[in-house]
Amino acid sequence: MAMNRVQFQPGLSMAEFMKRYGSEEQCEAALVASRWPYGFVCTCGCALASNFRREGRLYWQCTTCRRQCSATSGTIFESSKLGLARWFLAMHLLTQSKNNVSALELMRHLGVCCKTAWLVKHKLMEVMRLREDTRQLSGCVEIDDAYLGGERAGGKVGRGSENKVAFMAAVQTTEAGQPVLICLSPRPFTKDSMLAFAAKSLALPLTMVSDGLSCFTAVCGIGAVHDRTLTGGGASCVKLPQFRAVNTVLGNLKTALAGTYHAFDFAKYAHRYLAEAQYRFNRRFDLSSILVRLVRAAVTTTPRPVGVIRVAEASR
Repeated sequence: MAMNRVQFQPGLSMAEFMKRYGSEEQCEAALVASRWPYGFVCTCGCALASNFRREGRLYWQCTTCRRQCSATSGTIFESSKLGLARWFLAMHLLTQSKNNVSALELMRHLGVCCKTAWLVKHKLMEVMRLREDTRQLSGCVEIDDAYLGGERAGGKVGRGSENKVAFMAAVQTTEAGQPVLICLSPRPFTKDSMLAFAAKSLALPLTMVSDGLSCFTAVCGIGAVHDRTLTGGGASCVKLPQFRAVNTVLGNLKTALAGTYHAFDFAKYAHRYLAEAQYRFNRRFDLSSILVRLVRAAVTTTPRPVGVIRVAEASR
């Protein structure tokens, strides 16, 4: 069997990571270079500034508006007491992991309490979610309905279960059927919801391959070609070749989640866990650069205090 070069790529080893980002000074320099690649620019647009250090942290003061700014001000790292070296280590672990990294595992690697590890993980997952929010698929796209969560004793099973979060999984494939990009979106299986998903996450030209679930017919509303197959349900439909890519993605996703997390609040945080999986999958072709890309995404994401991170996503 031929080696899967994507799966067996070296990525960014821990030794190389420590060589590049092993100290606070190296991480600060990388953060500054990512945020201002052509030199510091104030929010007022002025590029002239003096700099100084206060309590070990580098600051700039704009010569026009006199505003003071640190490398982390206005970013996802704002107000964090955690050193940049630990933030970078967390980003490395989250981007180079084959499956997922739980908050408990992150706690042990970073040497912090569980609450801090949880907040770091969710802030970085929020960065990933925002980065993937505008993702669009086109060409040949396989789509399927899926669920996070399990059966609750005495409750309803299958579609409509009280203990499950419904989401749509869409996979853009090549002509040979190989998966290229994915979109994972928590939403109900209704025609209005599907139309909203298609308008946001799908783009023409588009041929959508789906099973017989009626909500998928709404994709015709954006002018797409709909290749519909009535599967009849059961285990045999998983083996159909026209759904091989999406079923493989869903199988790997559920295995990764089940193997990493004992439990999490599906209804409240499913959008972030799915976004994390989507972010890594869509950048899997070059693991050596994914950390640099996440740093760039983090410095362009506005602060997300703990209250915002913990708020229920009731509108999703």
